[in-house]
Amino acid sequence: MPNLTVNKYAKSDYDLVEMMEGGLVLTGAEVKSTKAGNIKLQGAFLTVEQNGLWLKNAHIGRYKPAGVQEEYDPTRSRKVLVHKKELRKIRQKKQSEGLTIVPIRVYTKGGLVKLEFAIARGKKKYEKRETIKKRDVERSMKEEMKKRRFAS
Repeated sequence: MPNLTVNKYAKSDYDLVEMMEGGLVLTGAEVKSTKAGNIKLQGAFLTVEQNGLWLKNAHIGRYKPAGVQEEYDPTRSRKVLVHKKELRKIRQKKQSEGLTIVPIRVYTKGGLVKLEFAIARGKKKYEKRETIKKRDVERSMKEEMKKRRFAS
């Protein structure tokens, strides 16, 4: 499953509660453009509406070999296919706990374009600092362990 794009800031800006996946509904030119890597998830988000789950503000660039595409909107809303049970679960968590839905990565799976997303809680600035500090401490501990192992 090769990654076509990854939302690098999702893990630093949000506390990921639960990971899920769904299929993206795209046009033919959008599929080819996405598989060529012309997709950006920066600033994208998912919304739960009456008729399903929608990916908003994701940028899929034009597919140049398709020729002139009149009225093509690269940031249009795209439907995400999930089971009804999952949709109910997402809707319930979003309403009751005040969580948000963040796209994590887009990848291919057997010729299909899939979206991995997470139900997440936004981090405050001080929480981000704590996460960075904890990561640095763990990294330095591992380095010390390596030094001690090779020294003896």
